[in-house]
Amino acid sequence: MNILLVEDDQAIITGLEYSLEQDGFSTITARDVQSAKKIIDEHIDEISLCLLDLSLPDGNGYDLCKIIKEKRDIPIIFLTAMDDEINVVMGLDMGADDYITKPFRIRELQSRIRSVLRRYNKQASQPKSRVQIGNIYIHTLEGKVYKNEQEVFLSPLEYRLLLVFANHIGQVLTRQQLLEKIWDIAGEYVNDNTLTVYIKRLREKLEDDPQHPKIIKTVRGFGYKAGE
Repeated sequence: MNILLVEDDQAIITGLEYSLEQDGFSTITARDVQSAKKIIDEHIDEISLCLLDLSLPDGNGYDLCKIIKEKRDIPIIFLTAMDDEINVVMGLDMGADDYITKPFRIRELQSRIRSVLRRYNKQASQPKSRVQIGNIYIHTLEGKVYKNEQEVFLSPLEYRLLLVFANHIGQVLTRQQLLEKIWDIAGEYVNDNTLTVYIKRLREKLEDDPQHPKIIKTVRGFGYKAGE
């Protein structure tokens, strides 16, 4: 399994190459945006996950994230020394799956890599006609939702919102991402207040305890996440 590592610090590259190979991964490395672009163009189908440093000599990880996601939907984890909300949210908005702040412990990074890969593998192997989030089952061909085998009746917008979460299980979605995705699907404008109302309604219909949600969780400061 190949991991693309884009990082300009040779000491970090050397350490990560050794540690990742001990964990069973092969690494393809680049130290700048231009080198990474060439690898992406030539080897995108061979890459299983990308580790992207945000600050690079000739650009940034955001640019690479956009290029990668346009070519293939593969997991991306940002390596960043900038531990502030704006940079993290921007990365998540562009499709990143996780981030880790330098300096980090290699075991924590390895754990996050395995977690993201499990999530992608689970989504890839799951039949598209039936999606499960906890005790909620979505039958997409029928447009029906069940909780513990009992049908739950959702409004069209509630159902569309649930589908967005179902297609991104385990991924943190910002409010802006949710608004854009619902708007794209619905073909109508949905504002921030409406989103709040519909998330509340979904929780009331799907959660065992809406005050302590387990199906649609709040990730404080960033957005929402469905499932693990």
